[in-house]
Amino acid sequence: MAGVIANNYGSFPVVFVKGKGCTLTDVMGKKYIDFVSGIGVNCLGHAHPALVKAVAKQAKKEIHISNYYNSDVALNYVEKMLAASGYERIFFGNSGAEANEAAIKLARKYGWLVSEGQIASTSGAPAAKADKKRNVIVTLEKSFHGRTITTLMATGQDKFHPDCFAPFPEGFKTIRANNYDDIKTAFDDTVCAFMLECVQGEGGVNLVDAEWAKSAADAARKAGAIVIADEVQTGMGRTGTLFASEQLGFDPEVITTAKGIAGGVPMGACLFKGIVKDVFVSGDHQSTFGGNPLATAAATAVITELTKPGFLEHVTETGEYIRQTVKGWNLPCVKDVRGKGLMIGIDIEQSAGAIQKNCLEAEPLGLCISTAGPNTLRFLPPLVLTKKDADAGLAVLKKVLESVK
Repeated sequence: MAGVIANNYGSFPVVFVKGKGCTLTDVMGKKYIDFVSGIGVNCLGHAHPALVKAVAKQAKKEIHISNYYNSDVALNYVEKMLAASGYERIFFGNSGAEANEAAIKLARKYGWLVSEGQIASTSGAPAAKADKKRNVIVTLEKSFHGRTITTLMATGQDKFHPDCFAPFPEGFKTIRANNYDDIKTAFDDTVCAFMLECVQGEGGVNLVDAEWAKSAADAARKAGAIVIADEVQTGMGRTGTLFASEQLGFDPEVITTAKGIAGGVPMGACLFKGIVKDVFVSGDHQSTFGGNPLATAAATAVITELTKPGFLEHVTETGEYIRQTVKGWNLPCVKDVRGKGLMIGIDIEQSAGAIQKNCLEAEPLGLCISTAGPNTLRFLPPLVLTKKDADAGLAVLKKVLESVK
């Protein structure tokens, strides 16, 4: 039956039937340590009691209503999320791409309002109508912002811009992360926003330097642009803080997040504050399913767990444990180990795809990992990963790396 599903993913021939904690079980009863967690989605692992209870309880009450109305559970979640994040407004969607679409539209409207002289910009200059339109968004090379036509163009990788999907929207340009020379010419009076990932996930788990990020953000604001942090993958505790931008210190006007926000229930969010908090008005951007009662009930369970004392410290400590363990193997095929929290990239000599496949097929215990380029393994395990689970998964990986030449 799997053959009738469009094979957009190149899926492996394994069928999972259940999960518990950081372990998955397939239809044949074989178990696997999960270092993918649904691509960073299952932040509390599988069948987490608090998440199961929240979803089951809400499903008995109310699954969905129109956003023409408010739900008690959504309002409760908004209060918790804004208090935890320090932001002033939130828009709900269903995915990271939708969150980024919202951020792009918000930035474009901000730029239009500035150009029309209706609001002042981040530069601090008084509001005045301009000759040029502010509609350009600066992103980074090797970035990834989604699979819609617009977010593909925001993505700074040519492989995501094939001719078969053309024409692509205009109004995007890229600069190189951690390159100070690029900052000097990137921002002018046509730019409405600077959009960056705090760790480039799909692009190779590439780290962004904090001082460079602050310098780029300062240059963007001096030119009158806002700053957007794409935290679809790095957000919700993945890197050891609620949002990775906290560690870089550039305080974005807009944050987008999704992935782990509701522990496996589809949900995304765009948070904004300050100069852009009132840019969106009724009718500007909407979503049928965004922030419905079931999703926000799950999200409430997630943020309650993430903000418990010691939870984020555990993420930091476990991630460092994994990185130091892999470095300690001293395997010649391992060229680099990097990351933040439980977002980890490992550069290897071998084909990352081949190692991924062999880890999955390992006996008696399999290991689920993902890739981020031809020679980079990517770990995004559940944030509740224990050292025991980490050791079990790493043992599989070590054995595979040693056996594949």
